[in-house]
Amino acid sequence: MTNETTAPSPPNSKKTDSPTPGRPNHAVQRLRFICSAQEYGWIYKYALSRSKASRHRMPLPDSYEAFLQSKGDDFNAAAVRIAVRVFGISLTGLEAWELIKRYLAARKAGGKAITRTSSKVPFLKSPNLKLSLSVSMILLFHRLLYRFFSRLRANLLTQEAKPFRRRNPRISKALVSRFAPAIGASFSGFLLGIYPKDQLRITAAIFTLSRSIEFLWNKLELKGYTKGLPSWFGAWMLMPLSCGQLLHAFIFDRDCFPDAYADFTMSRAHNYIQKRPQNYPRDKPWPTTAQTINSLSTMASLGWPPFISPILFPPSASSAAKLPASLSFIEPLTSSAHPLHTSLSCAALHPSIPSCATQNFTYHLHAFPQLFRFFAGVYALFSIPKYRTLLSSPLKLPSRVLYAAARTSAFLSLAMGTSWGSICLFQALFPGRFLQRERFFLSGFLGGLAALVDRKGGKSIFLYSTRASVDSTWKVGVKRGWWRGFKNGDVWVFVAAAMLANCMYESEDGEETTDSGLARRLFEGLRGRGWKDPLRGVDPSHKVKEQ
Repeated sequence: MTNETTAPSPPNSKKTDSPTPGRPNHAVQRLRFICSAQEYGWIYKYALSRSKASRHRMPLPDSYEAFLQSKGDDFNAAAVRIAVRVFGISLTGLEAWELIKRYLAARKAGGKAITRTSSKVPFLKSPNLKLSLSVSMILLFHRLLYRFFSRLRANLLTQEAKPFRRRNPRISKALVSRFAPAIGASFSGFLLGIYPKDQLRITAAIFTLSRSIEFLWNKLELKGYTKGLPSWFGAWMLMPLSCGQLLHAFIFDRDCFPDAYADFTMSRAHNYIQKRPQNYPRDKPWPTTAQTINSLSTMASLGWPPFISPILFPPSASSAAKLPASLSFIEPLTSSAHPLHTSLSCAALHPSIPSCATQNFTYHLHAFPQLFRFFAGVYALFSIPKYRTLLSSPLKLPSRVLYAAARTSAFLSLAMGTSWGSICLFQALFPGRFLQRERFFLSGFLGGLAALVDRKGGKSIFLYSTRASVDSTWKVGVKRGWWRGFKNGDVWVFVAAAMLANCMYESEDGEETTDSGLARRLFEGLRGRGWKDPLRGVDPSHKVKEQ
């Protein structure tokens, strides 16, 4: 046998061996910020192993796992990984939703292609990119800041830090507080400012503020501070005030009214908003929905003029039957209105039916079935995760869904019907110059009292209406000069609300104070503890009920 010797490799030759755990190359150093060992194993198995170049350049899954284990508990790498995933998923979802909206708009336009409205905006300045970046950065810095202040607090509580605590009593007292990590991490909320100032930013700030106040109220209940309140006291009491403000803003400041709220309400007001008849001449004008609503505000400014039927008293014979010039656009409605009408608002809202009570009863007959079908579908969709209950008790879950849909439908139909009907009622009770504009607030207030029907199950609707009312009130105040905002004020509100919510969760019994499993998962994820509900399988309100 001949002895074979291996020639030494040239000094400049490149090694193609897999990186060892002790000396990984730069690609592996960066890779740990993107995927875990298990995810890398999947990627290597289904993608990298099929490419010769990648197979020689990238490490084997076992080598990569050994490298990660040598790094120990790398919290920063895990935080960056989850932030990158959130960024990619949110950006992909937003872009997909943009395509879906364009497709639906094209179908609605009769098949015509709809060009993207933001096509002229560079990708680096697109709202979708900035929103995804903002959310991912908030998550990343919340985790990092929470860990930093937690470690700082733990170090300051040691015996070695006693001289520092003695020299700086105030700073030490703030930093060793159990709320210091929660407050410090909340400063990540300033990264919401990455997203351009838009309605979405205002909505996020108001939503976070309302949820934090809700957690604070739960804390007071848990501590027993609300024992003396009557049994009927609850969130439903927000509904009358919210509905009153929203109806007043809808009539007089529609540009400050939420679009989604307006669409939902107007799509179920066919009995009071008259559509163009099919046999009406196309060359003649017919008042639109906005014009009909504008006519109510004009009538209020004119002191609610009476209605004189042009059928009994033709305008040519009596000038009193002529409409004011500012209301001439509703002449197609009033010209054929029933002669028994005495109020101009009633003649515009329900011209063919002279009885306001009959009109209101007819509204409920039409609105309730429509709302019931809608909410039955919504509640059925949200009950899908509870399919095991359906398997164990086939009648229990459907009966709950139908009962909740009927209760919510009765509440909303009664609320909207009362708001519309009270407009006619006040024409019969009040003189024309009495509460000309304020009567719309009373109409909404009366309609909001219908929340008593669903006071135990309609909390989400009550809070949604309250948030919409807060948003509308702020915009109306800015419009009328009652107050002025300051730059990035919504971001400051968001940060303050995040501090309150974080402190409520960090406090004693904070997990029970947070009455939402989704919110508890969010708090745990923001702290880097995993996206798990710590009270899963436990009733989070058991202590509140005991109180």
